Amino acid sequence: MKRVKATVAYDGTGYAGYQYQPNMRTVQSVIDKALVKLHKDTSIYSVASGRTDAGVHAWGQVIHFDTPLNLPLDRWQMALNVLLPKDVRIVDTEFVSDDFHARYSATGKTYLYKWSLSRIQSPFERNYAVHLGKWTPDIERMRAAAQYVIGTHDFTSFCSSKTATENKVRTVRELTLEKQGEELLMTIEGDGFLYNMVRTIAGMLFAVGIGWNEPSDMKEILEAKDRKKAGKTAPAHGLYLMSVTYDD
Repeated sequence: MKRVKATVAYDGTGYAGYQYQPNMRTVQSVIDKALVKLHKDTSIYSVASGRTDAGVHAWGQVIHFDTPLNLPLDRWQMALNVLLPKDVRIVDTEFVSDDFHARYSATGKTYLYKWSLSRIQSPFERNYAVHLGKWTPDIERMRAAAQYVIGTHDFTSFCSSKTATENKVRTVRELTLEKQGEELLMTIEGDGFLYNMVRTIAGMLFAVGIGWNEPSDMKEILEAKDRKKAGKTAPAHGLYLMSVTYDD
């Protein structure tokens, strides 16, 4: 058996999230269906670095799977993409050691969040950026608030109440906000993220940007360790999993 690591890009619009759910179309289900068809073996399955919610996109999701097939490395990408729907693509593959694990070997993740600042959003972008309409956030206020998030904190206030993980301490290594054309982009990188953590941070930064909250409120919300203290979770379709990092 060989272990294959694959980087996957997908448009999450037509999926009920990444993780397998009975009777639902998920990214994992179409990947595993392709693997089963290629192997002619129903026991073949993939393991991902983590799940993404319905509507969330990815440029750099990472999976691994074990295979008895003797395909050369340069054939895996083509073989799987032929079997996958066009909104899911294998963009890179490599052979890895048996102790590599897409989830447990990960040392960091980077996410991108997109807001559209255009007066009228293009219908072709409606599933890929959150249109702000009349709102024009103050980016400097958002940047000031973001500084409170950077570092190692208990992010209980910034994750879903449904989060099963007991340890809610995470490290945000970098958080930037930049305007590019008619888009406002938030890039966040850390050692890992809790369920809905990135979208809750994005929602709070937006609230600061339009004056509903003050930048210093971020510190108070963090210290409260209470999800009810933070505002609404930002919509899923503005979020992209850009990359997953692993130690060499």
